[in-house]
Amino acid sequence: RVAGSARIEHFELTRDSMVQEGVPQGRMEKFEWKNSKIFPNTLRDVTVYLPAGHTPGEETCLMIWQDGTRHADPKGGMRATVVFDNLIHQKQMPRTVGIFIDPGRGPKQKSGDKAANRGFEYDSLGDAYVRFLLEEIIPEVEKRCGTKFRASPEAWAIAGGSSGGICAFTAAWERPDKFHKVLSWVGSFVDLRGGHVYPAQIRITERKPIRVYLLDGENDLDNQFGNWPLANKRMAAALKYMNYDFRIDWTQCFHGSKGMAPSLPDALRWLWRDLKLFPEQDSLLG
Repeated sequence: RVAGSARIEHFELTRDSMVQEGVPQGRMEKFEWKNSKIFPNTLRDVTVYLPAGHTPGEETCLMIWQDGTRHADPKGGMRATVVFDNLIHQKQMPRTVGIFIDPGRGPKQKSGDKAANRGFEYDSLGDAYVRFLLEEIIPEVEKRCGTKFRASPEAWAIAGGSSGGICAFTAAWERPDKFHKVLSWVGSFVDLRGGHVYPAQIRITERKPIRVYLLDGENDLDNQFGNWPLANKRMAAALKYMNYDFRIDWTQCFHGSKGMAPSLPDALRWLWRDLKLFPEQDSLLG
């Protein structure tokens, strides 16, 4: 309750976000990354989800998540790894490795502290963050976990909420040759570090081969940096104008991940809907 008004937000998770009997569960490996050259003097936790039965060298799809630790938690709010287990088992998404990355914290900060470098990494425009993924994190995961990712950008997705949502879009916008799929909820397409320009840039830039899922709600933020619901509507209008493959789901959610969690299974089905499940059947990916 703030300033005389009560904030009540409740969304029911679907069965696809619950651990199901008979569904094989993937495993998770964790490490700390503290050797970044692109974001020096930062530390971060990385959790890697490997689908059930993953073997070294197996070719899989890839999905990267910002603010990763909390979204990978099978008992957390998003439960992304549980949704992965269920949809992979149902053959409603391909076998996918998830890399769940926390934003950089300062060298004196502890794991779990509010990451000092989050806004700089996530809200800044340009290619620094996607280079960090391509040059540092993905090679480290390949080395540590024996992963091998399908070569086609159709097999690579990236996700995040709030500042993590605009970060995901920026990564695909800068490197559509790598990431073709974006999942963004309550995305901060406002003037934190210039992100309010995207709707105009989309309209005057040749259409890029990316698929974009957006989710927001009428109760999202409105402050000196902008109006989040309006910003996401402007993004959707620009994507529609340029004939992008996009979808926007509209809820009554506030700022955060509670509104996204029950929609995640359906969002993932939509993102992966035309990607075949098995490499030997997949002429698109070779």
